[in-house]
Amino acid sequence: MTDIVTPAAASTSADPKAAAPPPAYDPRLTNDDLAPLKEQRWGSYHIFAFWMSDVHSVGGYVTAGSLFALGLAGWQVLAALLIGITIVYFLCNLVAAPSQRAGVPYPVMCRSAFGVIGANIPAIIRGLIAVAWYGIQTYLASAALIVVAIKLFPSLAPYAVASHYGFLGLSLLGWCAYLVLWVIQAAVFWQGMESIRKFIDFCGPAVYVVMFALCGYLIHKAGWGAINLQLGSVKYHGWDALPVVLGAIALVVSYFSGPMLNFGDFSRYAKSLGAVRRGNLLGLPVNFLAFSLLVVITASLTIPVYGQLITDPVETVARIDSTFAIVLGALTFTIATVGINIVANFISPAFDFSHVSPQRISWRMGGMIAAIGSVLITPWNLYNNPDVIHYTLEVLGAFIGPLFGVLIADYYLVRKRTIVVDDLFTMSESGRYWYRKGFNPVAVIATVVGAIFAVFPVLATSLYGMNTAAQYSWFIGCGLALVTYVLIAKYLPGLNSQSNKTVSPVT
Repeated sequence: MTDIVTPAAASTSADPKAAAPPPAYDPRLTNDDLAPLKEQRWGSYHIFAFWMSDVHSVGGYVTAGSLFALGLAGWQVLAALLIGITIVYFLCNLVAAPSQRAGVPYPVMCRSAFGVIGANIPAIIRGLIAVAWYGIQTYLASAALIVVAIKLFPSLAPYAVASHYGFLGLSLLGWCAYLVLWVIQAAVFWQGMESIRKFIDFCGPAVYVVMFALCGYLIHKAGWGAINLQLGSVKYHGWDALPVVLGAIALVVSYFSGPMLNFGDFSRYAKSLGAVRRGNLLGLPVNFLAFSLLVVITASLTIPVYGQLITDPVETVARIDSTFAIVLGALTFTIATVGINIVANFISPAFDFSHVSPQRISWRMGGMIAAIGSVLITPWNLYNNPDVIHYTLEVLGAFIGPLFGVLIADYYLVRKRTIVVDDLFTMSESGRYWYRKGFNPVAVIATVVGAIFAVFPVLATSLYGMNTAAQYSWFIGCGLALVTYVLIAKYLPGLNSQSNKTVSPVT
């Protein structure tokens, strides 16, 4: 069935050509940032650049490199990468469609499934998750700045030791680097979505230039024969490798689960769904595989050149015997990480927190709430404990998965791709998305069921098989929430007081 939406009538203030929302829209549900876009101007390259910024970071480098050290053969890792990123590609195309056609961000689109007030549930969950990762990514990028500072001014080295000059677990130099990046990111964000688009258009390609230069430097030092697509010995053969391959696939999907969930925040700016799909194809399967190959080649060459495996690109750059190369490389990786941070962890909570109280919290204010929260959680203390990070990823997947499943089930399986845009912005009890006092109990139940079953293996890893099941927390939560939502909507329609309304969108 063809998607049918009401005409978008307004634009967001994050866009240079902003317009106020129609008077008919309830002020408790809208502002200039949340209202449907008047113009959608992003092409395929802008979506492609979005994914480059999302992939080309220190975190993306380390994640890709870690897959080649799982004890699998090189071809098995490449197969896992291809399957995992292809799954992400198709899921992103699915979640992109409703927001692109309605011209609204992710939290507004959630009103269709959760209700006009109930949509604050997924908005707050996604916003808080983004705040945590915003802080962690800022801390990762600040490490590169510290490398640059010490290289240029060696006398600063003592101030990088937290035990000598530190506060709340972070060194004085670390605090300075963190706050510098905090201000830079806030300044870029404050300029609005058009400036952010230009910024991410630059970030992704810039990292490729430095990555190829770094790879070329290491090949020059070690020779072509030193290239190896395995960063460790092959431990798994035959069917024994299957669980590890499946775990690698799940890791790829989990890594992208956050930006994948709120991809509608970006697809809403695209000219067409065709532009989104082309951008996704270039940015995900094509770009991610190319980047992963570049990562593993570069990492493998650190063994003959430096005598040890180095999977951190900033540390690799720091070993080069050229001040100019170190500064250029470290600054580039810093810019790249800033790019992914703004894309994945700044814009999302900006829309999510603005959604909670549109008239009191603008898009910019929502972003600043996220920025302040990222300091208060002292993310460097989280990152210093790898077990906590691993545990956190699985817990987050357990909550992100159900939200994704409910959104997809509602739009594709229950509503058959139909959106009544004007009803997304009304508090009238006759509105299609009012449900029961603004909440859809079906969506709430489905989310709770999916989250409980998904988070149980994470919390009960001591039980037999739970440690393995925890790797698939996103899939468990997504699948159970989707099935629960569809079954309740079909067999218990009385639970939803709006279920008997005939869908008749205005065209």
